[in-house]
Amino acid sequence: MLRRTFTGALALGAAASIRPATAQTQAQAWPTKPLHIVIPYPPGGPSDVSTRIVMERAGQILGQSVLFDNKAGASGMIGAEYVKNQPVDTHTFLTTTTAMVCITRHLQPIPFVPEKDFIPVARMTTSWGAFAVHPSVPAKTVAEFVAYAKANPGKINFGSAGLATITHLFGEMLNLEAGIQMVHVPYRGSAPATNALLAGEVQAQFDQTTLPHIKAGKLRGLAMLAEVRHPDFPDIPTLREQGYGKEGGDSWFGVLAPAGTPLAVVARLDQAIAAALRAPDIMAKVHNGGMRVTYLGPADFNARIGVETAMFGDIIKRGNIKLT
Repeated sequence: MLRRTFTGALALGAAASIRPATAQTQAQAWPTKPLHIVIPYPPGGPSDVSTRIVMERAGQILGQSVLFDNKAGASGMIGAEYVKNQPVDTHTFLTTTTAMVCITRHLQPIPFVPEKDFIPVARMTTSWGAFAVHPSVPAKTVAEFVAYAKANPGKINFGSAGLATITHLFGEMLNLEAGIQMVHVPYRGSAPATNALLAGEVQAQFDQTTLPHIKAGKLRGLAMLAEVRHPDFPDIPTLREQGYGKEGGDSWFGVLAPAGTPLAVVARLDQAIAAALRAPDIMAKVHNGGMRVTYLGPADFNARIGVETAMFGDIIKRGNIKLT
């Protein structure tokens, strides 16, 4: 009896020791076919540009080509639902954004549960953004703008790329933090909002699309919406340097894996993304695309999603922000 028990224990121990080796071997063999990256937004936007720059290099590092598949619509929900419903093949992944996993869920039902249906792989990049005003606004700093806004409640309009976009929430954050009453004017995208700002239809905007016009002297940049100053605009301090923007929040782009993807595969893709983002030519391409490298690995990316989900939920609640 003792002999049979001991022999069985040896067999169980051997099987247990084989499993990690088998998983490791499978991960080392992966990928065995081209990667399929679903981008749930139209071609040419920052999520599309960022994904193509980084993931093409990651594919080269892994020794496979990459198929980019734009499935746009419903603020990223169509592409996300598509990936969620695909059988797990360990080669299909999803581009994600701040809005897709941290913001929209507070405003309307979405067809997936981020924590249940996806695994964070890596945050890749973050868009540069600026708080810009029309030259008619008599303010050269955020403090001067806040004083002007308090003296003219309800008379300053700020444009955004649409209701409940991060370009909208940046303005609402400043309203809440500074105790001012800017009026939100949503547009169908960032470019129309910037055109309205240039024309003086609105007086302020919180967006990446203002940067070329700040550089050309057509708009006045009051603050960078980032943790650090933009290297091309070293004289414009960040919002946080000027005492605001303490609640944080960024317009970032990352990669998710469908639930059920082996963690060893997630780790290998993460390593390839990290290596791609360290390459000087990729850093330059990211910069030229209006973004900066802000890499986070799976655990840190997951934690960041949790923090920003709670933060944006609180802002939406306090600001009584609705889609209609």
